[in-house]
Formats: sequence, C-alpha cells, structure tokens
Amino acid sequence: MNLDKYDLKVSQNFISFQFVSEGKNGKILKGIIFTLIEAPNIWNLGFGDIDAISGEISDLVVSDNGDSEKILATVAQSALVFSEKYPDALIYAEGSTPSRTRLYRIGLSRNFEKITETFMIWGLLDDEWYPFQKNTDYQAFVVKRKVDKFG
Repeated sequence: MNLDKYDLKVSQNFISFQFVSEGKNGKILKGIIFTLIEAPNIWNLGFGDIDAISGEISDLVVSDNGDSEKILATVAQSALVFSEKYPDALIYAEGSTPSRTRLYRIGLSRNFEKITETFMIWGLLDDEWYPFQKNTDYQAFVVKRKVDKFG
C-alpha cells in the first residue's frame, strides 16, 4: 500500500516491531507483536503503546496523537513483512474494544482492493468465519497471504 507510514524497527525473527508515533501529543513509542495462539499456524497481531517502565505493550492506552491512519498503515506494513517470513501464517486481529475493532474494519474496507492483491481476508460473525465484506460488523478478522504463483 502506498499510504504514509512510520519506519519500522524489526526483530531478528520478524515477530516483533517498534516504531515512533509523532503527533499532537509528541513522540510515542509503539510496539507490534505476533504471538502464536493456536497450532499449527494462527498468530495474534497485537499492538499498542510501549510502557516506558515495564517495556510491555498496552493495547488499552488511548494516545490520541492524531495519526491513527498512519499507525494503521504501519501495522499493515508489519503484517506484510511478517507474512513474507511466515507465508503460511493466519494473522488474527481483534480490537481491544468494539470501537477499535470497528476502526480496523473501516481501514480494511477503505483499502480492500489493495489489501486483497496480497491477502485473503475473513471476518468473524456470530462464531462463524466469512469472506470479508465491506459494511459488515465483524468481531475479529483473519488475513492470510496469497500464494505467490511464481514462488
């Protein structure tokens, strides 16, 4: 995607990422981590502010730095990098609140055509997975990188 995004610092195993959000509330260190949640290959995408004391990622903090679209584009970029290293991974994403899940749905809908060039997307609705459709209020999402016909 050609959206404005932050530079990512990537771990050696391509599972964790960091970047700095810059906006109306200053510079805020953000973290992204992919955690294996179910064998064989379902990974949770978690992200949020990095606590300065504990070093832990908090997905409950509301930074309100005025750069949410740039942050979401950066998180999407991390999923692209992660899935290049782990192409068989299913990436699970759910907001820490219903409003955050809605924000993710809006981002997926706005960029659907571009995203689906690389990924297949499903949404969770009433305990069932369905191919993603715009304007549907899903509880969670899963994306999987499409198989490269040349690779």
